[in-house]
Amino acid sequence: MFEKYSPDNPVNKVKVTAGFAFSHPAHIIATFFGAGLIHPGPGTWGTLAGWLVFVLFGRFLTYEIWFGIVIATFFLGAWASRVTSDHLGVQDHGSIVIDEVFAIWLVLLLVPPMLPWQIAAFVAFRIFDIVKCPPADYFDKKMKNGFGIMFDDAIAAFYAWLVLFALISLKDFF
Repeated sequence: MFEKYSPDNPVNKVKVTAGFAFSHPAHIIATFFGAGLIHPGPGTWGTLAGWLVFVLFGRFLTYEIWFGIVIATFFLGAWASRVTSDHLGVQDHGSIVIDEVFAIWLVLLLVPPMLPWQIAAFVAFRIFDIVKCPPADYFDKKMKNGFGIMFDDAIAAFYAWLVLFALISLKDFF
């Protein structure tokens, strides 16, 4: 389950520099303006960066605009992830975090806009993104392209939303 994080994984032997991250528009997008360069846990840092952007711009954008941004980010992220992976010579490098950004935005759109729910969304998404429950594990392991990189996080976001929806429903029930 955690082979992706093993030091023996060839992906983890490739070091990404700020020079690389800012050398091409696809790299800037894929690393979410360098957030994917922060270690340890670039996926967690990417998720945090996405959350902060959501909080900063959330009050200025309508739900419909955010939803459009999320959809556009999926497709733009798939392109940027593919190009960046090709340029690195490895698939789904840890510095590629646009998938986490897209996914946390998706979950945050679907929970109440209050800090406790946002924290719960962050934690739930990170758990499901790391664990890779089926079918996310399939897309993560077998579909080594931009779509696969983005889609396994969409599945993790869906699982996180399911758990949060259940908690929201239980809260309203009692």
